[in-house]
Amino acid sequence: MDSRFDLFENAIGGRFVKRFAGTAQVLQQSSLPHATQELMSLRASQINGCGHCIDMHTKEAEAAGESALRLHLVAAWRESTVFTEAEQAALALTEEGTRLADAHRGVSDETWAQVREHYDDDQIAAMVCLVAMINAANRLAVITHQPGGSHQAGTLKATLDH
Repeated sequence: MDSRFDLFENAIGGRFVKRFAGTAQVLQQSSLPHATQELMSLRASQINGCGHCIDMHTKEAEAAGESALRLHLVAAWRESTVFTEAEQAALALTEEGTRLADAHRGVSDETWAQVREHYDDDQIAAMVCLVAMINAANRLAVITHQPGGSHQAGTLKATLDH
């Protein structure tokens, strides 16, 4: 698959992507565990079929020490034993927040209660914003046909630090 369009090469797209990346840095600096952020980003990207983001978040998670077993099981997290209750709550929130058109009520009260049980207000704010951000990133990449496979771990952080 070839990319359709390079947002970075366009004046409007470039300004938007730079600000978008700056917003993501706020989440990186939050108290929400980095591993949880990567698992959430990976799960939303799987649901949305974003090869670029799946590639990126898998490699970033691996570089941060995440195990291959857990990464392979993210898509089937309900049928696995390798995720904590807190991570399960985060993954449920991610799925329900990503599948808004499929979920008649959006995020269920049950999932919200599980999230409240395991995370503080700052972490919940980060989670809600992360779900919104990764879904937007997935759409940007899918619409413009950004292929997966070439991401180098660490380049996301370098982009956010500039």
